[in-house]
Amino acid sequence: MLTDVKSKLSPVSILKFLVPSILGVFIFMTPVMSKNGITIPVAIMSNAVQSIFADILPAVTVALICISAIGSIITKLVKPKFITEHKFLNNLFNVTPLWFVVRLVGAAIGVMVLFKVGPEFIWSENTGGMVLFGLLPILFSVFLFAGLFLPLLLNFGLLEFFGTLLTKVMRPIFKLPGRSSVDCIASWLGDGTIGVLLTSKQYEDGFYSQREACVIGTTFSFVSITFSLVVISTVGLGHMFVPFYITTLIAGIVAAIIVPRIRPLSKKPDSYYGGKKNHVSETIPDGHSSFSWGLNQAVIRAEKSSDFKSTAFESIQNVMDMWLGVMPVVMAVGGIALMIAEYTPIFKILGLPFIPLLNLLQIPEAVAASQTLVVGFADMLLPSVIAANITSEMTRFIIAAVSVTQLIYLSEVGGLLLGSKIPVSLKDMIIIFLERTIITLPVITLIANIIF
Repeated sequence: MLTDVKSKLSPVSILKFLVPSILGVFIFMTPVMSKNGITIPVAIMSNAVQSIFADILPAVTVALICISAIGSIITKLVKPKFITEHKFLNNLFNVTPLWFVVRLVGAAIGVMVLFKVGPEFIWSENTGGMVLFGLLPILFSVFLFAGLFLPLLLNFGLLEFFGTLLTKVMRPIFKLPGRSSVDCIASWLGDGTIGVLLTSKQYEDGFYSQREACVIGTTFSFVSITFSLVVISTVGLGHMFVPFYITTLIAGIVAAIIVPRIRPLSKKPDSYYGGKKNHVSETIPDGHSSFSWGLNQAVIRAEKSSDFKSTAFESIQNVMDMWLGVMPVVMAVGGIALMIAEYTPIFKILGLPFIPLLNLLQIPEAVAASQTLVVGFADMLLPSVIAANITSEMTRFIIAAVSVTQLIYLSEVGGLLLGSKIPVSLKDMIIIFLERTIITLPVITLIANIIF
């Protein structure tokens, strides 16, 4: 068999792996300079779309959310054959009762916010307005390019190559396949949403089990370098970005080691989506190094994906699935979460149990800091916005770092997880969010005391 594999390593077959994979790495993972600082090419393309079509993107996103809701209504009530007998359309519109309701709520909120009708707490700039005018245009453009170009990372051997190289690191430390390292890097250099989309696609294709997909989606969809800079700048400590980001990386690694080993992630089954498992052997045969076997596996995968037409069709389906499947969830869940944060004392009350912990850790202004620890579940920027009024620089530093390492925000990553096929429930996300908060807070506080 090895002879047969080696025979595939012709210059042409290697190029089939290298060219699209290098292009994918460039688009999603290569830091480049722009007028707004260091970013990645997919973000530049996304920003260009947002800039050119800024005036119409909110209306376009509401239209897509309404199409999603109307399509689901028609599918549920009329059951037309062109939808029910088409695999992609049926999966897109024939959703469970819960997600059907979420789509209807998302469409209703979207229309109310766009036209500013109904109660102000729904469409104000700090609630539904923030989601529709601040977040959804970003997601629209990110989904457009991520959907189109994700096959470059997924289909041409890059995951097989890095999976073989990094299995000895990822499997013992994080209990994950080596290929998951690419999801982490894509999140770190690109955006947490890209990591979730990449993970969801890998789960649907049978490369990750339920447990692996849940762990990666909730643990490795790390906040990008770019957005981390926004967070630390919001609390007025932009000049401390380097120690800040090193702190979040250390705390994030500690959480990534501990959280997958406790409930609820530890109890997720190692079963596969639809019972379909794409077995990728992590054993390196005799006579091969990690590099040579990884290259062999990558070339074999690339040979199976050389059909441009099917790849292009898959890309278009990716985009439509993200636009019509995920954006309604973000509009509904993110909007409601921000309404609760803005107009009710719930997050302040939920933050009260953290006051003794904050006092134990001797964090200044513990009462003011307590509500920020929970409000991040609604939106990642909310803790930093609230913390901007806190006097202590160390407390602001700690709050900013914790908000980045919490990872699960309903207005972004949390909403995407709920809208994806990754089997993480709202209850799971609340528990994981609290676990990550409790684990990372002492680590970040210890480092902050050294820095300050």
